[in-house]
Amino acid sequence: MDMADFGKTNTVYGSYFNEKTAPARETVQVACLPKNVNLEITMIAVL
Repeated sequence: MDMADFGKTNTVYGSYFNEKTAPARETVQVACLPKNVNLEITMIAVL
């Protein structure tokens, strides 16, 4: 993720989740992701 886009990403994230119950997340800036994508999403699911 380009950290210059963090504010925009955070705004979208906040529009989907309530601050008190939102899932944990991580933000890491990297030089190049596979397939030249701009954002990678990591998730842990529990059944």
